[in-house]
Amino acid sequence: MHVLILGGTAEARRLAELLAAGAVPGLRATTSLAGRVTAPRLPPGDVRVGGFGGAEGLAAWLAEQEADALVDATHPFAGTVSRNAAKAAADAGVPLLALRRPGWVPVAGDVWHEAGSLAEAAELLPALGRRVFLTTGRMGLAAFAALDDLWFLVRSVDPPEPPVPSRGEVLLDRGPFTLDGERELLRRHRIDVVVTKDSGGAATAPKLAAARAAGLPVVVVRRPPVPAGVRVAATPEQALEWLARAGRGGR
Repeated sequence: MHVLILGGTAEARRLAELLAAGAVPGLRATTSLAGRVTAPRLPPGDVRVGGFGGAEGLAAWLAEQEADALVDATHPFAGTVSRNAAKAAADAGVPLLALRRPGWVPVAGDVWHEAGSLAEAAELLPALGRRVFLTTGRMGLAAFAALDDLWFLVRSVDPPEPPVPSRGEVLLDRGPFTLDGERELLRRHRIDVVVTKDSGGAATAPKLAAARAAGLPVVVVRRPPVPAGVRVAATPEQALEWLARAGRGGR
């Protein structure tokens, strides 16, 4: 049995590790990485880097490589990739599972402002603060480029490409992050508002705890929905159970 994992997340890597260790006997995995991050951490097993050319190209790859299953374990905000995966799986007649870590849930003390997009998040900022910790990654920064009255600390793995906010500083760093480190970051840069995508997971969650402790507002961009009709697993272990059933002819 051959499964294609659309990867790039910690969950995708963990699933590849479990499969490489023989968690589902007789199953061979290929992990696909988009190639947007410089020097990514490669998972075990077969790896391909680069796009497929949309849903049609992915469907062709699934057929040519005789893939028996597809696991979309991309970032929760990789909406285009997930839509292409759903169409490609349907066209190729291959079962599809979306592996999505649960989103964050506010707790007592959180001051969250939800936004449906980066553009909506940018609209909220002037009323919330003047010094912004922007943790939405290097893509989509154009939404904040016109906010010349605000100062931004932009954190991303790789350098962002213009257009970007005109005032601020870029911090190149990769999680996981610590609570003490995030609290010091907020203090040192005099941050008064945080912007994040609802990526979920523990690696970048300390910023939320740090903002809570400091009483800072957080603008949380809601994640796009999983395509209709696609089964969802919350953990790599749940994905393993699905793959084991798929190998026995189930879903």
